[in-house]
Amino acid sequence: MPDLKFERKYQKLHAGPVAGVDEAGRGPLAGPVVAAAVILDPKCIPDGIDDSKALTALKRERLCAEILACARVGVGIATVEEIDQLNIFWATMLAMTRAVDALGFVPAFVLVDGNRCPDWGHQSHAVVGGDALCLSIAAASIVAKHRRDTMMIELDALHPGYGWASNKGYGARVHQEALRTLGPTPHHRKSFAPVAQAHFDFGPRVAAG
Repeated sequence: MPDLKFERKYQKLHAGPVAGVDEAGRGPLAGPVVAAAVILDPKCIPDGIDDSKALTALKRERLCAEILACARVGVGIATVEEIDQLNIFWATMLAMTRAVDALGFVPAFVLVDGNRCPDWGHQSHAVVGGDALCLSIAAASIVAKHRRDTMMIELDALHPGYGWASNKGYGARVHQEALRTLGPTPHHRKSFAPVAQAHFDFGPRVAAG
């Protein structure tokens, strides 16, 4: 289970609040990438925080509400257009930067899940597998995942047929079949190969003849 070892280490070194950052949505064919930054209150930490991938949707929903109620949280989003323009790596870095900016103040240090930190002015450290090791990163993974899943469920109601309520925009069979039969929506990532290969325009289609 993740703990506060990293936070305590860097809080002593930098004498201030330490934020954990993680993202959700690097791999899907549709939808934005969402990042969260979380500064936990040691006196008010919800029970059961873990890597979001190890939790059920119901547990993520409950924990997200509890984290928002007692921690400092910022959420950052990079749009589909930004993903296509920048590529998914740099769009993810942008979402993470926006998440830290959304905290409303500059943390003393930032812990980032993965092997690289964004090119920003924050003192920071990348933690490989951080969502399973670092409690604030795990909390950020829960917030980011729940926020993005909620967005994809809402988009599913607007664009039925792709199965986004269940697959959240990933390349499940029903999603890829809908790409072939219905074509991409404005929420698809045109720079991703399965979407580009669908060979449909994003505007209304006009029947031939």
